[in-house]
Amino acid sequence: MKKIVSSLPFRLLLGVVLGIIIGQFAGENVMNIVVTVKYVLGQVITFCVPLIIIGFIAPSITKLGNNASRMLGIAVTIAYVSSVLAALLSMAAGFGLIPHLSIATEVDGLKELPDVIFELSIPQIMSVMSALVFSVLVGLAATWTKAVTITKVLDEFQNIVLAIVSKVIIPLLPIFIAFTFCGLSYEGTITKQLPVFLEVIVIVMIGHFIWLAVLYGVAGAYAGVNPLQVLKYYGPAYITAVGTMSSAATLAVALEGAKKAEPPLRDDMVDFGIPLFANIHLCGSVLTEVFFVMTISKILYGSIPSVGTMVLFCLLLGVFAIGAPGVPGGTVMASLGLITGILGFDEAGTALMLTVFALQDSFGTACNVTGDGALTLILTGYANKHHIEDHAVTNVEL
Repeated sequence: MKKIVSSLPFRLLLGVVLGIIIGQFAGENVMNIVVTVKYVLGQVITFCVPLIIIGFIAPSITKLGNNASRMLGIAVTIAYVSSVLAALLSMAAGFGLIPHLSIATEVDGLKELPDVIFELSIPQIMSVMSALVFSVLVGLAATWTKAVTITKVLDEFQNIVLAIVSKVIIPLLPIFIAFTFCGLSYEGTITKQLPVFLEVIVIVMIGHFIWLAVLYGVAGAYAGVNPLQVLKYYGPAYITAVGTMSSAATLAVALEGAKKAEPPLRDDMVDFGIPLFANIHLCGSVLTEVFFVMTISKILYGSIPSVGTMVLFCLLLGVFAIGAPGVPGGTVMASLGLITGILGFDEAGTALMLTVFALQDSFGTACNVTGDGALTLILTGYANKHHIEDHAVTNVEL
């Protein structure tokens, strides 16, 4: 019980509930304080976005480069392709389904939020896209030049940023989200749209199962084996991921299940692939995020982003997912820059996105972990087809 109460989803849900209740009864004086505190917290979170991008993208590139090999290249490629295709599938579903959901983009009788009492502006050290380009160039250059010192600096900086995320941003999120939902409740927006979010969560979970079926179907066809011989051992890992919301915490259970699937999986591919994919393959989380951002954009801003904007978002999201931090909601946390920079979300949209994503993050993680088995089957098929000697690939830890 104590673990449940202290968990991030519980605190976020509590923040949502309290925010909605307070917003229904709060007066203008209370809302003055609410919007001001929300503004300041939003400034702090926005300031940290470029730091998160640099802290996770650049070190991830150096680590991949330092361990470059043919199998590593194949693994990273199929993980990226899986995430991007899952995102594009979700995008297609979004364009097909969201216009038919009962979303009221213009709601009559909304109250107007009071103005911020004072503005504490905290500008970012650089723009989001500058941080992305800087991260990619520095990471690649450090790999090309075998820059040992800067690689260590980037690793330490990653630990620093992770500490900021886990000790500053994550604790502030429930407060920020409570105040955001308080504002939405005061206006009257959230009470009109709650059924839509429940529908969206069900749609996303169905999408997870569809994508897992596609992954295992393709993997089985490529490797020439029945994919159910692998999938049938992933029940415990799926349940563990739902309970822990962490690929790292589920890793031991996933390895145990994958070991039982030998054959058709190869032992060396399991030792190599399962820990690697636990860090870089986030198909379920990416699929979820794409559908959610489209829905929230429709609710708050009245329209879904254009096809070109969404395709660019999906392609870049696959890159960000590879370097996402290992915290609950890590994928959406790492891609805050894309959400604000490419999609143009403001603080309200970002807070709503963080909340809805985190409340179902366990199912996205379960999809990620289960999908790792399919990618490991593809690696096994590749190794067998190209006559790569067993145990020739050593484990890679990211």
